[in-house]
Amino acid sequence: MTRTELDAAGIRDAGLRASYQRCRELNAQHGRTFFLATRLLAPAQRPAIHALYGFARWADDIVDEPPTGDATGSAAARLDAVAKTMRDSLRGTHDGDPILAALADTAARYEIEHSLFDDFLDSMRMDLTVTDYPDRAALDRYIHGSAAVIGLQVLPVLGTIGPRSDAAPYAAALGKAFQLTNFLRDVAEDLDRGRVYLPADELAAFGVDRARLQWCRTNRRTDSKVRSALAAQHAVAREWYRYADAGIALLHPVSRPCVATAAVLYSEILDRIEQSEFAVFTARATVSSARRTRVAGSALARALWARRGSRARALTPAEG
Repeated sequence: MTRTELDAAGIRDAGLRASYQRCRELNAQHGRTFFLATRLLAPAQRPAIHALYGFARWADDIVDEPPTGDATGSAAARLDAVAKTMRDSLRGTHDGDPILAALADTAARYEIEHSLFDDFLDSMRMDLTVTDYPDRAALDRYIHGSAAVIGLQVLPVLGTIGPRSDAAPYAAALGKAFQLTNFLRDVAEDLDRGRVYLPADELAAFGVDRARLQWCRTNRRTDSKVRSALAAQHAVAREWYRYADAGIALLHPVSRPCVATAAVLYSEILDRIEQSEFAVFTARATVSSARRTRVAGSALARALWARRGSRARALTPAEG
């Protein structure tokens, strides 16, 4: 993390600066599209976004990347330990973990509701035992904690032009849209982990079940029934992007180019999936580095203009 960003955010303590730097490294390493979009935010905003991402990534890796031979019970115990130390950190008792130190500082600066972090960890716990979702309602319960609350955590950092509550439904919806995109892109990878993040009843309407999905994974092809089922899920994701798009105008002008860029680039993953005729068992749909750079480059001018216009009224943690 550059000295300019930390200075702009008012982070002076050397240990805390190192904590935020660790979170930034996680973002840069694992969240290519997200990290690129974050560069469009004002420098003062970036450390907090990195802290929120760093915590989410850290907890998610406990579930998805356990040590070889590690039992579910052990992963659950580690997740419980994270929950306890997280709550202690949010209350001001730090155990020295850099990610939790940055998270606690961000939560305090922006007055982020602590329950949002608990909800996130609840969904991470579901990943340890739940492998299928019978219907949309069950899947939505998972998505609330795994994705919608991320949008709500980030919202105070982004700032709004009116009451934060007005923008909250759209922030949650964009998190949900991103998550649904991941589910479509990562069907094969999730199957390898023993999970299906698509509503079983909606798949069944097209004659698709876990066995058929597994056949497609094994044979690296998408049959006609699965293609139709995935197209229906694709349409659901598109609807959430359309709904969330209306909320971008409610954000602080400095934050709009970042969020709009992330929405465009993530939704283009859906374009790639559709263009491949839902060949998600053959290759992972991605947006090229050149395309990401072009989209971010065109947004940079808008971001700089917005920052210039806001200099007379600096964006602070109190806004929104």
